[in-house]
Amino acid sequence: MHKFILGLSLLAATAVQGQTPPKPFGAVPAPRQLEWHKTEVYGLIHFTPTTFENKEWGYGDADPKTFNPTAFDAEQIVLAAKAGGLKGIVLVSKHHDGFALWPTKTTDYNISKSPFRDGKGDMVREVADAARKHGLKFGVYCSPWDRNNALYGSPEYLQIYRAQLTELYSNYGELFMSWHDGAMGGDGYYGGANEKRSIDNTVYYDWSNTWGGITRKLQPSANIFSDVGWDVRWAGNEDGSVDPTSWATLTPVPPVGKNEAVPGQANATENPGGTRGGKFWIPAECDVPLRKGWFYHENEKPKSPEKLFELYLKSVGRGAALDLGLAPDTRGQLHEDDVAALKTFGERLSKTFSENLAAKASIRAVNVRGYNSIYSAKNILDGNPETYWATDDDFKTPDAVIELTKPVTFDIISIQEYIQLGQRIEEFAVDAWDGQEWKEIGKATSVGAKRLIKLPEPVTAQKVRLRITKSPVSIALSSFGLYKDSQ
Repeated sequence: MHKFILGLSLLAATAVQGQTPPKPFGAVPAPRQLEWHKTEVYGLIHFTPTTFENKEWGYGDADPKTFNPTAFDAEQIVLAAKAGGLKGIVLVSKHHDGFALWPTKTTDYNISKSPFRDGKGDMVREVADAARKHGLKFGVYCSPWDRNNALYGSPEYLQIYRAQLTELYSNYGELFMSWHDGAMGGDGYYGGANEKRSIDNTVYYDWSNTWGGITRKLQPSANIFSDVGWDVRWAGNEDGSVDPTSWATLTPVPPVGKNEAVPGQANATENPGGTRGGKFWIPAECDVPLRKGWFYHENEKPKSPEKLFELYLKSVGRGAALDLGLAPDTRGQLHEDDVAALKTFGERLSKTFSENLAAKASIRAVNVRGYNSIYSAKNILDGNPETYWATDDDFKTPDAVIELTKPVTFDIISIQEYIQLGQRIEEFAVDAWDGQEWKEIGKATSVGAKRLIKLPEPVTAQKVRLRITKSPVSIALSSFGLYKDSQ
């Protein structure tokens, strides 16, 4: 009798679970961060008088007339980026040299003082329009450090900087990113002072009011990127990769002598891998220049398409995003070598991931939440990111067998969590049936927005098995895929 009652209780509990989704685990992404995750690969354009000086860092003393691209073509840059699989463009609207690429009212050191478009140009407008025309998202970077402005380091400069952000946020449509880095203070021209100015970046920019009061108010959909991030964090390097185990959550570490972490805190020790169970959802961006430097230099060559694909696997394939630095030449266009490298890389991405070889397979799972078809394992093969396979709360290490109609050859495995419910899985493995037994062909740790496993050799199989081997809570998986590298 007692066993019968216990059985009824278990069935009742399962039935209740079947009507409710799993509870979120830890920090979860905001809607703007979910959109950022979908972007995956985007570009960061550096183009200022520094390009014409053949430098990496402008001092702030270049004559505005130096900035004179002979054939600037925003569409050429955007179309090359799109061919490379990029889904967004962030324009460095003002770099550390202080030169503004729009006719700002805040400083005379801007594009209206250059020969570009006879002093009537607005490069921010041209790039924004070209990006949106061709279906790419648009964002801006306005450097807080200004090596040209005579007031830098004083309280008055902060008002100038905030006014620049307000102009960019108000006049160029919806932004998907407001990008910032950690270079804040040092030697510069500063209106002719030619001196070093040091600021305390933990307090000088008053980020809680600068970002909290301006960015969040004027561009609520913009993801704020910085070293420890508000929405997106720096990966801790400029190599284009994160750690093999990478968490989208982070508990920023305060600098010495401070009570809390602040933006602009470079080299945060946990940035490359994140914090398991971190306080905030702050995924990583892997920024890396397409060439050696962020600005165009004639003696440099772009990274090969093979290298770019490798970086894709080590960034997007580890739940992060890949941000490629694009450097127009003195014409104001991407060099033909850059265009060719992007095109070949984009074609490889497109051909490789155009067909999920497991899409039409049947699937059998050991557990489905509450026996409810809403949470069916079939959801991980339907191509819909809004559906997911979920298990009962006490079923944390399930497996599922995917059986295809015929043998397929693949060398890339893809798995994605339904991150609206957090980053849950800690370890998983994939096996292939060789006709007599299961053989493990790949395994990894963190999953999150996307996890890609590149196998050392192609595998041919008609039946594969996904095993979740470690998770503190029940799973919520949105996608599983098998792909063949087109190369």
